[in-house]
Amino acid sequence: MQITPQSRVDAYRQKGWWRGVTVDRVFRDAAARYGASEALIDPPNREALIGDAPQRLSYADLDRRVDSMAKAFAHLGVVRDSVVAVQLPNIVEGVIAFLACARLGAILSPLSAAFRHSELRDILPRLKPALFITVDAFHGFNHLEMIEALKEEGVYDGEIALVGAAPRFRLADIERATAEDHGSFPEDLDPAAVLTICWTSGTEASPKGVPRHHDHWVVNGEALQEAAELTENDTLLNPFPLINIAAFGGMVMPWLLSGGRLVQHHPFDLPVFLQQLSSEKVTYTVAPPAILTMLLKNEALLEGVDLGSLRCLASGSAPLPPFMVETWQHKYGVPVMNIFGSNEGCSLFSSHLEVEDPTARAKYFPRFGVDGMAWSTSFPGKIRTRLVDLETGDDITEPGRAGELRIDGAMTFDGYWDDADLSARAFDGEGYFKTGDLFEIADEPSRRYYQFVGRSKEIIIRGGVNISPAEIDALIESHPKVSEAACAGYPDSRLGERVGAVVALKPDETLTLDELTAFMREAQISVYKLPEKLQVVESLPRNALGKVVRRSLADIVQK
Repeated sequence: MQITPQSRVDAYRQKGWWRGVTVDRVFRDAAARYGASEALIDPPNREALIGDAPQRLSYADLDRRVDSMAKAFAHLGVVRDSVVAVQLPNIVEGVIAFLACARLGAILSPLSAAFRHSELRDILPRLKPALFITVDAFHGFNHLEMIEALKEEGVYDGEIALVGAAPRFRLADIERATAEDHGSFPEDLDPAAVLTICWTSGTEASPKGVPRHHDHWVVNGEALQEAAELTENDTLLNPFPLINIAAFGGMVMPWLLSGGRLVQHHPFDLPVFLQQLSSEKVTYTVAPPAILTMLLKNEALLEGVDLGSLRCLASGSAPLPPFMVETWQHKYGVPVMNIFGSNEGCSLFSSHLEVEDPTARAKYFPRFGVDGMAWSTSFPGKIRTRLVDLETGDDITEPGRAGELRIDGAMTFDGYWDDADLSARAFDGEGYFKTGDLFEIADEPSRRYYQFVGRSKEIIIRGGVNISPAEIDALIESHPKVSEAACAGYPDSRLGERVGAVVALKPDETLTLDELTAFMREAQISVYKLPEKLQVVESLPRNALGKVVRRSLADIVQK
């Protein structure tokens, strides 16, 4: 299924921005070159997570598993352009499913393990997946019961397959039963065909589907491989759930292109994470700013941890403290790369290759894609960026003036899944994606850097996950005691932001946070969206047009 305009495909391939190769071709080349080498490793606590033993696969093993899973998919009715929905913890089967879809010409739609009935009732009818892969139970929640209940409701009508120590619908059994099948896989796959549909939240109440094709993922992997200088000698530790660009673009694709090892980690558990850094001789990983800062302020946590192999860290989702970036580089010899990005494919990398000074790297991002500015790496030449004044529409070219960052280029998606109106609003008249993030040109002599200012879109970013306030507002306002409500993020040292609710109640009513969250749990919403603070007010702050002022809400929440 191709949604990329052919003119864009032709232009980008002519420029050399897209190589016109499929993800399956990239993987087959790696398997042929590194066959006996170790490739993919489960989290060591897999048995505690889903009940069966951790797996360690060589490239040759992985190639065979991809073949067997692709055959099992076909047996379950998956054909070219079919959608396979996956709701899994961070285990090897998530990577195998991605590669099996790439081999079949199918579309993988990974869903957060935190999604519950509420989110899936919205997403599944839009996806119409032929197959839903999940686990029996995870973290005390029964995923099998949920998808079976949704089948009973008519929300989903496809096949079910389970991973791990499940009582039935076992995908491994189907793989074994179809292992000797001699079916062939398509030889004419189009690198511009959709490979994944990931889900993100913004100001809209409903999650937005973000399609990305093979060319997108390959150039994304090339950019990170280049920025982190990854080779076949590297071991990548992935703490990101396999649900978005951070994991697929930031970990899976760079690993495939470099030919090294990929070690999975889930859920984030600091002792397990540190143990993996040592035991797996990790050379590159990613961690939230709060975690990297906490380790420096509590050095006892690093006692006995062998960091000798670690040569590069990445972080993002929140401003990086300069002292943290400086200390990791100067004390431990590990540069920290500052990453700004989104599922839509707008990415900037402030790496040691482009910004040598660690203090500057914490604060600034290179102005990639601006005419007249040269960089040492090739990726900046494959994108365009601009800052736009949201009031005047003018391009901003001088320091100290905030504007919306807009990006176009080889990594940027083509539009949202099955939503032409939303897609049209997401791009400006020159074809740039409107990121909704406010930057300014840094006030330094070279004018080569952007500096993050804030967000123009009303999203809450909790632990790197986007949360739509509008979705939560609507649910809270359905509470019988509430007359109006709105949510905003408030700062948190570990997660970046948490959700706070501001409500006005009906006359003579009272409401506690526990009462509110119990009501929301009954609506079967994801736990991470639940408010963790509640402020009761007489009325919500609104502007002259009657719109809730989110910035004022944030001030109220923090009182």
